[in-house]
Amino acid sequence: MIELNGEPARVPEITALALTNYGHFTTLRVEDGRVRGLGLHLARLVRDCRLVFGAELDPELVRARLRETLGRDGAGRPGAAPVTVRITVFDPGLGLERPGGPADPQLLVTTRPAAGAAPPPLRVRTVEHRRDLPEVKHTGLFGLLHQRRLAQLAGFDDALLTGPGARISEGTTWNVLFHDGHRLVTPDAECLPGVTTALLARAHGGPRRTEPVTAGDLGRFEAAFATNAGFGIRPIAQIDGVRFDPARPLLARLREEYLAVPAEEV
Repeated sequence: MIELNGEPARVPEITALALTNYGHFTTLRVEDGRVRGLGLHLARLVRDCRLVFGAELDPELVRARLRETLGRDGAGRPGAAPVTVRITVFDPGLGLERPGGPADPQLLVTTRPAAGAAPPPLRVRTVEHRRDLPEVKHTGLFGLLHQRRLAQLAGFDDALLTGPGARISEGTTWNVLFHDGHRLVTPDAECLPGVTTALLARAHGGPRRTEPVTAGDLGRFEAAFATNAGFGIRPIAQIDGVRFDPARPLLARLREEYLAVPAEEV
């Protein structure tokens, strides 16, 4: 289902996304009409709307549009199959010539069947690449998908982004975390502040820290994993030539901690 401002989206209204692709979004997983970290997703949209458009966004309006869309396609009912929802904020009136004009952001809500909650472990390779405005979840995905494609053509599943000095930042559409056997480690680098990462940090019962991590540091970690709202926690089995055991019990414990986070009703 694709709805713009609570109505079925029409082609002329969403043409701007194809021609200019200027906007931002958040993606969330809805199960039984509830979402883990819903408040954080809404806060992200409000924050990014200020950065991208210089405009205020009413989080309660976003929530109402989400509730309406879920109600129409039946995904909000208890017992319904989980769905992935993407909420995109963009302005159909902003063109290539004057993106600096007054902005009137609109809400595009799309739903699709959710992927399995336990996808197979990832095999990734590092690549030096930095997203534009890494703190914003924006619609400019070409660079990320290109790096994912190149990684897959090279025999991997995805790419892990690094900066100067091979300093690790994030995956293409996910955050990365490590565990050294004693503490949970978040790379200290410019990256998207992930909702799933934030929820896990709150729920984790053990020590954790944020520190720089480079490709040369990988051998000192016992486990690596990806996080995003679609799959939650996904083990990483390999980064470049470094292999990790995706069946380590600590990964199961971290996943249990995340799944124990109460979901918020839409």
